[in-house]
Amino acid sequence: MEENRISVLVVDDEPVALKSLQRILEADGYDVLTAANGEKAVELVESGNFAVVVTDLLLDVLSGLDLLERVKNISADTEVILVTGHGSIDTAIEATKKGAFHYLQKPIRPGEIRSIVKQAVEKRTLALRVRELEAGEGPAFSSITGKSPAIAQIKKLIKRIATSDSNVLITGESGTGKELVARAIHETSPRRNGRFLAFNCASFTDELLANELFGHEKDAFTGATRSAPGLLESADGGTVFLDEVGDMPGAMQAKLLRVIQEREVIRVGGTKPVPVDIRIIAATNKDLKKLCEGGYFRKDLFFRLNVIPVHMPNLADRREDIPMLASYFLRRYCRKMNKTINGFSDEALGMLTSYGYPGNIRELENIVEHAVSMASGPIVQVENLPEDLTEYDVYTFHKSDDRLKSLEEVEREYIRWVLDRVGNRKAEAARVLGIDRTSLYRKLKRFEFKE
Repeated sequence: MEENRISVLVVDDEPVALKSLQRILEADGYDVLTAANGEKAVELVESGNFAVVVTDLLLDVLSGLDLLERVKNISADTEVILVTGHGSIDTAIEATKKGAFHYLQKPIRPGEIRSIVKQAVEKRTLALRVRELEAGEGPAFSSITGKSPAIAQIKKLIKRIATSDSNVLITGESGTGKELVARAIHETSPRRNGRFLAFNCASFTDELLANELFGHEKDAFTGATRSAPGLLESADGGTVFLDEVGDMPGAMQAKLLRVIQEREVIRVGGTKPVPVDIRIIAATNKDLKKLCEGGYFRKDLFFRLNVIPVHMPNLADRREDIPMLASYFLRRYCRKMNKTINGFSDEALGMLTSYGYPGNIRELENIVEHAVSMASGPIVQVENLPEDLTEYDVYTFHKSDDRLKSLEEVEREYIRWVLDRVGNRKAEAARVLGIDRTSLYRKLKRFEFKE
């Protein structure tokens, strides 16, 4: 396996399917190994470090479910995705109980498997970060690290609300560390011995959202052969983190409001309320007040969630924290890659500090990882930084005139630069910028960009 790439293991006894999945995932930059049976897969997992295992359910000797258990025993952090052409609700539920990340039915669409593997990798990355937090490395790794006034204020706020049981609404752009702050709140609260369950409200249809959050009773839908609790019920005594709550459908908003008011849930297909003792921490990168004004988000739910507001600043708004964060990531990736690098050159650090960071802390980490990979000496030089970063620096700040630019000018130029880089594909540009397409179109209109 290549040292600096995320490793994925694909297991299938059908050579055509095996090769197809390998080709799809390698195109996304993963280091993909394959196994034609469960026994070989176990050997590879024992000797490797896989972020994700994608396995067929029906394998000779060692089934996909058996392999799932073996993988989790060997490497609890490895996420397992099961694939089958003959699935059932019962099997899916059993797989989930045994720790499967997802359960897919054939035929698999390339976009679907890419998306699920990406989500699995992100979940594993977050789990490793939380472990570092518990080991004492996390504060320097999370977005609540730093000595800037904004971060100092957030740390004080977390301490003040530690003994509170009120709901919290965390706002901020993608990559600013909203979930890590939610975990910090949970870990310092009286509920720290309870479960912390995170859920992305934008990842499911209405029906799946209801089933995931509220659970279901037996015979609630075709294939529901047994009752199953939802996430809200499973978090009893702990904390539920609802990410991207601004994308929650209206019908689900009403149901969530009832949970907050009545402190109970009703499973899909059921009539009996189940009491729940949970604290809700919600997060969004949207302006919920504007969504309320437009009728897209319930005002009563907003008020129930926004009891304690916490706003995460963009990394560009706390530049004094960048050297500390960059140094932490440098030490971390030097350990991972068994390298000795003592720091950054003045020019490289200056470029890191002046960059715009549309992806916030997540982007800074990726930049430093790249730099450590490319550096061959004891100091990270400018040439070790990603090409896009150095091109951005030249494009945005080193024009022929030396006048200082307004924030609006810099934003306009950067958006134009990103659009040029991605061939004017709006969806891809929005992804790179860390905003949704609606926000991008609003900015294009404001800056009067021509198509």
